[in-house]
Amino acid sequence: MEFKILDHGFVRLIDFMGSDVAIVQAARVSLGEGSKGEEKDRRLIDYLIRNGHETPFEQVVFKFHVKCPLFVARQWFRHRWASYNEISGRYTEMEDEFYLPTKFRTQKAKDYTYQNLDDATNRQWREKLEKFYHSTYQLYEELLAAGIAKEQARIVLPLALYTQFYWTVNARSLMNFLKLRTDIHAQEEIREYANAIAEVFKNKLPWTYESFEKHILKP
Repeated sequence: MEFKILDHGFVRLIDFMGSDVAIVQAARVSLGEGSKGEEKDRRLIDYLIRNGHETPFEQVVFKFHVKCPLFVARQWFRHRWASYNEISGRYTEMEDEFYLPTKFRTQKAKDYTYQNLDDATNRQWREKLEKFYHSTYQLYEELLAAGIAKEQARIVLPLALYTQFYWTVNARSLMNFLKLRTDIHAQEEIREYANAIAEVFKNKLPWTYESFEKHILKP
């Protein structure tokens, strides 16, 4: 499964282990039992979600390939109950790819409400930002051409630069990520990634997602 996000980004599910039934099996192993059929299994998953018994969900694992702007990745990496491997600007020449917002927004209040700029003003800022990206990457290339090490040349690149990483995360940690990053208070750009990942979660664990949505996302 793959979703295109923002202007150059994506989320790809590249590996998956488990199922709703695997969660049920983990929950019932202490009693020496397993699946008891869809109806009872779904009730058990609902009970686990509703009462915060989350350990069985750790038996299901997702592995994603993510491409996103650096500022999104830095928010993402705050979710530490997972494994990350990111492309290194120390060893790799970074691509000329920067996030250019379709719409700039102003923050109206401390409660994270926003208003988009009018079209003319938005166009002006997009043009200025594009020029900045061009000059910044040009300087980066000049530094590399002069023999400056990649690990130093990269310091001129802004947080809008796209990065890539692999993210391996169990279903328990993924639900925590989705709870926080699909919330209206999360930054819009990372919400777009989180909403796409929620679709993957729903596809792979439909019973779990149904209860998660009912009890956690929409209490």
